[in-house]
This record gives sequence, C-alpha cells and structure tokens, in this order.
Amino acid sequence: MSADPAAPQTPAAPQTPAVPAGRPGVAQPGSEPGGRMTVLPVSGLPEIAAGADLAALIGDAAPDLTDGDILVVTSKIVSKAEGRVVTGDREAFIDAESVRTVARRGQTRIVTTRHGLVMAAAGVDNSNTAPGTVVLLPQDPDESARRLKAGIAARRGLTVGVIVSDTMGRPWRTGQTDTAIGAAGLVPLRDHRGQTDTYGNLLEVTVAAVGDEIAAAADLVKGKTTQIPVAIVRGLPELVTAADGPGAAALIRPAEEDMFRLGTADVLAERRTVREFTAEPVDPAAVRRAIAGALTAPAPHHSEPWRFAVLESQAARTRLLDDMLAAWQADLRGDGFTPEQIARRVRRGEPLRRAPLIIVPCLAAEAAHTYPDERRNAAERTMFVVSMGAAVQNLLVGLAIEGLGSCWVSSTLFCRPVTAAALDLPEGWEPMGAVGVGHPAARARPRPDRDPDRFTLIR
Repeated sequence: MSADPAAPQTPAAPQTPAVPAGRPGVAQPGSEPGGRMTVLPVSGLPEIAAGADLAALIGDAAPDLTDGDILVVTSKIVSKAEGRVVTGDREAFIDAESVRTVARRGQTRIVTTRHGLVMAAAGVDNSNTAPGTVVLLPQDPDESARRLKAGIAARRGLTVGVIVSDTMGRPWRTGQTDTAIGAAGLVPLRDHRGQTDTYGNLLEVTVAAVGDEIAAAADLVKGKTTQIPVAIVRGLPELVTAADGPGAAALIRPAEEDMFRLGTADVLAERRTVREFTAEPVDPAAVRRAIAGALTAPAPHHSEPWRFAVLESQAARTRLLDDMLAAWQADLRGDGFTPEQIARRVRRGEPLRRAPLIIVPCLAAEAAHTYPDERRNAAERTMFVVSMGAAVQNLLVGLAIEGLGSCWVSSTLFCRPVTAAALDLPEGWEPMGAVGVGHPAARARPRPDRDPDRFTLIR
C-alpha cells in the first residue's frame, strides 16, 4: 500500500462482483484484489457548513478522481453538511440517539444507536465543533453515501464507491480505528467460505469486512488534527459496483448471531418470565453452567445450602406435575372451590407442562443454628431462604445468558412432601418452587419501565 500522492494513477473500469443469493453485499470467492493499492489524501476542503454540496466540494478538491476509486469520507463533515450540529447537553443527545445501553463505566457509555451501531456515546462528538455544540451521526449514513455517489456521477460521470467512516473502539483491543458506518457502490464484505488456504484447509467462517478495512486504511492519511476528512482508496475496482448495494448495514451483525450481545447493562434485564417454549431440547451443559452461576449466591455461616433437582426425562416431569396437580385439586376442593374455580387456578401450572426441562431448586438448611429463642430461629430460617432466593435469581439470569427462557412457579412450596416423594429427594431437601426451562417460542414483550425512586427509601 502506498500513501504517496505522486504515485502512478491507473484508471480501472469498475466491476460488479458476483453476489451469492441470500447474502447481499458479500462478494463470492474469485474477486480477489491484485496489484497495488494506493491511499491518497484529499486536501483543500473548506470548513463544512449546513447545506454544503459535498459532492461538488470533493469533486473540485479531487480533480484526478477516476472510475473504480473509493471515496472515504469522515462522517463529521457529512453530519455538518446535513445540519446535524446541535446545541445542548451532550448526555441528553446521547440518550436520544441510543436504543440501549450495552455497558457503562462512570460517565462512559457504550450504547447501541438507532442505526444498530454499537459504539461509545452513540457517536455524539464535541470535537472539531464550536464550544457548546455537538455533532450527531448522519441521520442515515447509507443514504448519505448514496447521495454522494450519485452527486459524483452527475458532476463527473464517474462510478465510484463511497464509504462514510467513523471512529470506534474495539472490545479486547486498545485504541480506536475508523470503520464504515455508511456505504454505496461498494461490496462491503468478501466471503472466503468454501475456499481452501495454501495448506488445503477448508475455510468455513472467514468473511472479510473489507468496508471496515478500507475505512481504516484511509484513516492513515486522514485525521482529526490534519484537516483532511476525505481520502481516495485506489486499486480495488473489483469491489466497486454500479449499483448502490446493501450499504454498511450489511456489516452490522444480527443480534441473534452475536455471541457478545449482552453487555453488562443487559444481563439482569435479559431475565424474563417465559411461559411458551419450543420443542427444541435443552443442552444439559448450558443448564450446568447456569447452576454453576447459581452457586455464587451469598449464604449464611459459609454454608452451601443450595440444591437443584434437574428433571430431564419426560417421565420424571409428568410424575411430579401429575402428583402436584392431584394434591392441588384436593386442597382446593377441601377449601370449598367449585370445579370451574379449581380449573382456573390449576391453569397457572400449565407453563411447566410445556417446558422441555424442569429444575426444582431445593434448600438444604442443615447448617442453620438452633436457638432457645423462636424469634432468633425464625430469623435464622429467613437468612437461608433469602440465600436460596439469591441462588434462584442467579440461576434464572444464568439461563437467560445461555439463551434459554425460564419461568419460576411457586407450586412445589405448597406441596413439599408430594414433591419430595415424586422426585425421591434426599432427606433435608426442601423444594422451593419449580423452574420451567426451554427455548422461548416468541420474543418477550418490552419490559415496562420502573422508576427506582418508587421502590427506594433514603435516610
């Protein structure tokens, strides 16, 4: 790669790489780059104001722009041209531009923006802008790139690729790098799956984010302090397309494929009560990991009072639920309920019938101290019950982290002897409800907001 403005410039006709069906924006094997790639800074651009014609300004500043080039444009000047410079509190604008907080440390927030990008502060920036103002990301970076591409074609008759870039940090890596947040006329991903490496090994997962690679390369000749917000990347005509293409949206990993989707701010809220499950079996290893998390709960007297009966077999689940149902119906009849009233009440246990796996958390409180004072004995008992509650919550959160839904049902608390007999529990295991586990059959409804102040007393 060369960053020499005087490097030879060889025009190349743009080509449209083949795109596999169902994989928009992913170049198939065979469209490999060749020859020399050159990165050229575009200097001489004025300070950009709202309403500026970026295509005209860039076209004038880059008279040697040619077919097959890729323009990489810093998002900030796109935002300025689109009037996205605003006056007000930065934190309030971060809130407005965010759809969820992924992680927080002090005043620093990593958020998902309404564009689907995961980045610090929603891209709201107060550098290179007048005091008291902040710059928001473009409203639609892909559309911004499309307009720039069309503007260059109209003024110069050229087919070029356009990337709108912005700086992002990266998990597990120090420092920031530029990435593509908008694109047009460019295949943003190159798929190497199905090819073999030089040793004949089949490549199964390699998809190169060439849009991001090009944005990062261009940033080597751009910069916040050099007043060079645009660069030309030349020598990759196989990635430039006449059509606008899928844009940088193709680079955003779908949430269901993201192994690191849950940030620190998401974990607790991920636990939801799920009452409808698919028939997909539950991985025992995932359950074991969730139980391992449950065992981190606090406990009195350095004890370990948590036990878990895992009902993997249909026979065990049916025996427990049938025996509990019979006991429940007998209790309700003894209390004078009508058959209709009994039928309504026993429906509360139906989610457990639909769950492909049930966990019965149990309390083993043999470590509890005994006192002559019943008040102290009651407090001692409560300590262990609270510890069990903490373990159950850890279990439910752990299941959610594994992608499993769960529902805690209190029914075994009302028929402990029946539960113990149905499951042949060891002596001293007290059932503390039952947890239905499975893969959710539907997406959970949005959780209602709860104001912590309503539940908090400060003295």
